[in-house]
Amino acid sequence: MANSKHAHLRYNILDYCFRNKSYGFEELLRTLNEGISELYPGEEISERTLREDIKVFRDKVNGFDAPLPEGQRTYTYSDANFTISQRPLQKYEQYLVEAAQQLLSRFENHPKYNKLAEALIKFQDEEEQENDAKRILFYDHNEEYKGIKFLKPLYLAIKKKQVLQINYKGFKDESTSVLEFHPHILKQYNRRWFVFGLNKTRDIEEWSIPLDERLIDFEILEDENYVESNIDWEAFFRTMVGVVRPGEAQVEKVVLRFHNGRENYFKTKPFQPDFEEFFEEEKQDQVWFETIINKELVQQLLSYGQDLEVLEPEQLKEQMREQSNTMQQFYSS
Repeated sequence: MANSKHAHLRYNILDYCFRNKSYGFEELLRTLNEGISELYPGEEISERTLREDIKVFRDKVNGFDAPLPEGQRTYTYSDANFTISQRPLQKYEQYLVEAAQQLLSRFENHPKYNKLAEALIKFQDEEEQENDAKRILFYDHNEEYKGIKFLKPLYLAIKKKQVLQINYKGFKDESTSVLEFHPHILKQYNRRWFVFGLNKTRDIEEWSIPLDERLIDFEILEDENYVESNIDWEAFFRTMVGVVRPGEAQVEKVVLRFHNGRENYFKTKPFQPDFEEFFEEEKQDQVWFETIINKELVQQLLSYGQDLEVLEPEQLKEQMREQSNTMQQFYSS
């Protein structure tokens, strides 16, 4: 095994390099050391360590069995679809996961670490499935979701304040659009990630891009100056359900009445976290909150079917009537 210090970082950098272009040995070493220095200032690896790392990639038994041809002056995968993220964990990687779980156990009563601990358990469970272990966890996830590959690169672009050139094609678009984009935050909704930021091409500050097949690819624009955001994103999202905010939308008071005891379900899993309950005894089946009216709010309301009634505002009541009338036409004999 090669030098184990920051090996996981080196392997990820090398995997990225091998997937994206052909590198000569010296260029590969320089690129790798630049990546290491960002997280470990003043540190770098030797030519010997890089050669050992390359052996790990090619090793069919104790390595990644990567399609990295030998006897060539440059290094690149012969299979453009290969990535080490699809390979089983190495022994030292499994050790790191288990060590992380042990470390987190010290903070098991701290809610800040709950989601990370949950993620590690899910990760370990999926790894064990590859060894034909009995499934223990069954959780809600999007198996067809391919956009997750963009999450880390976009996260790093935000951290490094990098300007991006985005290639995007909507489901109904006939051709690909190219735009200058300044990424500011990442938001998850309904098992899908979205990146929000400044669309400099269209001069829109609150532009959102879904991380799915509509996002073709992107590259860093090195010579462009990054524009910071002045938006309070916390407040921006607290007054809406989902991620779509029409430009003319205004915050309104929404009042809902539940039937068949469904208010209890809503209160344990509200789609609008800032909801309020009424004090009047005859209104214990009602809640209210302030939000904008958008399609995602309507979709959440419709998910309750006949167990929910919109009392205010009239605009939202009318949208619910239209939805109900349309669905009735589908099932009329």
